[in-house]
Amino acid sequence: MGPGRAQHRHPRTRPPAAGAHAAFIGPDAVPRARVDALLASVPARGPGGASRPESLARAERQRRRWATQVVVADELARRECAARGLEVPPEASAERLLAVAGNDVADLGSIVAAALAHSAAARVLLDALEAGQVVPEADVRDYYGRNRDRFLTPDALRRGVDPFGVTAPDDVLPYETVREDVVRELRRAAGRRAFFGWLDLARGSVVYAHGHEHPGDPGHVDHEHRH
Repeated sequence: MGPGRAQHRHPRTRPPAAGAHAAFIGPDAVPRARVDALLASVPARGPGGASRPESLARAERQRRRWATQVVVADELARRECAARGLEVPPEASAERLLAVAGNDVADLGSIVAAALAHSAAARVLLDALEAGQVVPEADVRDYYGRNRDRFLTPDALRRGVDPFGVTAPDDVLPYETVREDVVRELRRAAGRRAFFGWLDLARGSVVYAHGHEHPGDPGHVDHEHRH
C-alpha cells in the first residue's frame, strides 16, 4: 500500500552566483559542492538507448538536477530533525543509493526513495512521522474486511478458496491474529503520506540555481515528469 502523492510544486530558480551554490533554503545556500560529491560517488548509468552527444548531455544535466533534489531533501530533513530534537546517526556511504529497492522506487518515487537511501536524517524523520500516526480501529477492521484475499490460510490458498465468496471459518485467519500486522501496514502508509506532505511543504522555501531545477520543472528544456 503506497502513500498518497502530494501535489508537486516546482520552486522558482534564481541565477547562480559564480556557480557556488545549487539552491537556497530561505537565505541559506546549499553548496554546489555537495551535489558534486554525490554525483562523484554514484556512477552514472549506462547510456541505454541514448548514445548521441546531445542525448548524453541532456541525461547528465538531468542527473545533476536529480542529485540536487536528493541533497536538498537531506538538508531539509536535517533541519526538521534538529527542530524536533531528533538525533541523527552518522551518514552511511553514498553507495546506499545504488541499493534502492525497485518496489521502494515504485512506492515512493525515485527521488524520495533515493533521498531516504542517502539521508540518515530523512530516515529518522520518516520513522518519527510513522510512529506518530494513530490508526483508528475502524480503519483496521475495514482493511481486514476489504482485503480478505490477504488473510487466507495456507490450506485455503492451496485449495483455491475464493476469499470473497462463501468461506469456512477456518479458511481465513482470525482478525485478532492479523490485527497488529494490519496496524503496522496502515501506520507505515500513513507515515509515508505524512513524509510526502512535509517534504512538499518544506520544498516551498527552496529556490534553485539555474541548472539545478527539479527534473520535471517545465521551466527548463530537459524536463521530464518522473518522481
